[in-house]
Amino acid sequence: MRDDLTNAFDNTSTWRLKLPDRPLTGLTVLVVEDSRYASEAVRLLCLRSGARIRRADTIRAAIRHLQTYRPGAIVIDMGLPDGNGADMIRSIASATPRVPVILGISGDEANRAPAMAAGADGFLLKPIESLAGFQQAILACLPDEMRPSGLRLVADDVIIPDHAALRDDLAHVAEVLSVADDVTAIDYIARFLAGVARSAHDRPLEDAASALARDHAEGQEIATELARISGMVQDRLASVQGI
Repeated sequence: MRDDLTNAFDNTSTWRLKLPDRPLTGLTVLVVEDSRYASEAVRLLCLRSGARIRRADTIRAAIRHLQTYRPGAIVIDMGLPDGNGADMIRSIASATPRVPVILGISGDEANRAPAMAAGADGFLLKPIESLAGFQQAILACLPDEMRPSGLRLVADDVIIPDHAALRDDLAHVAEVLSVADDVTAIDYIARFLAGVARSAHDRPLEDAASALARDHAEGQEIATELARISGMVQDRLASVQGI
């Protein structure tokens, strides 16, 4: 992975941020995130900040993006369907030239330390809703020569993604649950659903997904838990369908 990323970053141009009211104007952000709801939040944050966004939902797709252009910032979910986000952070952080800003994201605070140890410049805890917090997380990590100069207005807006993105995530969970019969699928969907539920401020669903992950890791019987979560997901789907 490292050689692919190093070659991709050769002969690329840099940019300088400007416009105090939209402090990330000129910046391209690559978000590597399998949740549509979470990536839609980042899209809206980028739009309000003046940044362009590209999205990849797997590590493999992200590498394809990075083989053709160099983003100014990359935001990497710690739990992806085809690998560990920390491994991708480590590869990108060691590439030359380096992406100026690398941020890890997760709904689990315990993933902060692995992200930073892998070489991330910062970490964002889901749900990512604060416009000012998102802008500051990127600006604080930029090299001095790339930061906007002068005073700027700090917006305290809260960004809430469209329910269509949440519906897509829930439909994905329902589909995987209907055929989940191996360890990898169950572990993945439990983590994915916990993150989606946290972003949607759905504490009962988040707790159920976390309990599923814990019980599965401990080798306990999970058939009843899977059935309960499937029912909860279907209830949420029915609710957002009418919105």
